[in-house]
Amino acid sequence: MFTRRTASRRRTLRHGALATALTALAALTLGGCGGVGSDLRGSLGLGRGGDDHTLTVWQFETKGSAAYDGFLTAVRAFERDHPGIRVEVVTQGFDSIRRNAKMLLTGDDVPDVMEINKGSSDGGQLAAQGLLTDLTPQVGARGWDDVVTGSMQNLARYDKDGIAGSGRWFGIPTSGQQFTFFYNKDLFAKAGVPVPHDAASLMSALRAFTAKGQVPVSSNAGEFGLLQLWYQFVVAHADRRQVDDYLFLRGRTDFTAPPWSTASRELVRWLRAGHLGTKLGGLTQNQMETAFLAGKYPLMADNSPVFSTVGRSADFDWGTFAFPGAQLTEGLTGQLLSVPARARHKDLAYDFISDVLAKPAQDTVGREGGLPLRSDPAAITDPRTRRFTAQFDALKKRDAFAYFPDYPVTGLLEFLESRLQGLASGDVSASRFDRELQAFYDDGRARLGR
Repeated sequence: MFTRRTASRRRTLRHGALATALTALAALTLGGCGGVGSDLRGSLGLGRGGDDHTLTVWQFETKGSAAYDGFLTAVRAFERDHPGIRVEVVTQGFDSIRRNAKMLLTGDDVPDVMEINKGSSDGGQLAAQGLLTDLTPQVGARGWDDVVTGSMQNLARYDKDGIAGSGRWFGIPTSGQQFTFFYNKDLFAKAGVPVPHDAASLMSALRAFTAKGQVPVSSNAGEFGLLQLWYQFVVAHADRRQVDDYLFLRGRTDFTAPPWSTASRELVRWLRAGHLGTKLGGLTQNQMETAFLAGKYPLMADNSPVFSTVGRSADFDWGTFAFPGAQLTEGLTGQLLSVPARARHKDLAYDFISDVLAKPAQDTVGREGGLPLRSDPAAITDPRTRRFTAQFDALKKRDAFAYFPDYPVTGLLEFLESRLQGLASGDVSASRFDRELQAFYDDGRARLGR
């Protein structure tokens, strides 16, 4: 039986001007039946790399999410097969790891397994700097490429410059992700508005709710809400070559031409029409999701990891649908499990990754709507979850996923969030957004020699 004790601390990292506070750090030590401790040891305040009886894993999935529960299943399997070895899982914020990953991986007290952000701007740069273990020999030997197949491999592989899409394996995704619309069936029925089934009916629904004085879509500009919606507008009218040129720096991307310019103007139209509400810059992802769960909005455009949260928390009838009429859909794989170059227990780390990709852990992810890479429909009993997973599998089968927008060059996530806040407030026009994005992206490419 697992018991949990959670510690929340604020520690300041060393190294002078690079010192950054890691806020609300939760450490969970998951040990067989013997109880759970939370010992944040080591000079970084994040827990040491572990002794010979401890495998240390740093991750940022939300407690209670499908991916997190999948990790718990893998922990139980690992500890069963490795008597005397316990797994210490340190949970911290996504931004804490992403912004401080290089510093965290250069010391002696590094974890054995570390979850990292995928893409050239984050995971790729860590690989290029020699901070991650090349997992390529393990991929073939352990059959990981039988689970992570096709285009799902693109953000796990990086060339010598850290550019995604080819080269050696430096991380392993363990679940899928998909941008989707969540909708409140009760609010649709009460308003007499049909559930959208194509692009035209989506716009009709938005106008109908807005005309009734109801903001239709819960969103935010403080984090990822507008960012995800803007990119979905892009890929709805993009082809595979345009997406690959942008993400993998293969060909030139012209942000002043369609589908990029079309997307920024479409987002402005939604904002001006009142479809997304006002004062979005001060809202966070959590506030956006909480407002939808409180029944205040009929729609929410969000990434799929929130599916399990909606399932547990919504007290109304709800459903999902992919962005209607889109050529491509935002999404594909979740974040990556990596093995730091300085990890002490690499063989054990490989075993743990195998357990995360194994059927028991993948079935846990699937049952909770987490979009497993190793999908078994028979393991999913809830009809809504089964439909959601089947939708993901169908999009994956026809290679219709377009990844996420912040991967190509360093700093792009922060740049896009800032400029999209300007679009939301009206301080930045669509044409200015396109021009400034062009300049930032081209400069980032030049820095990478591309």
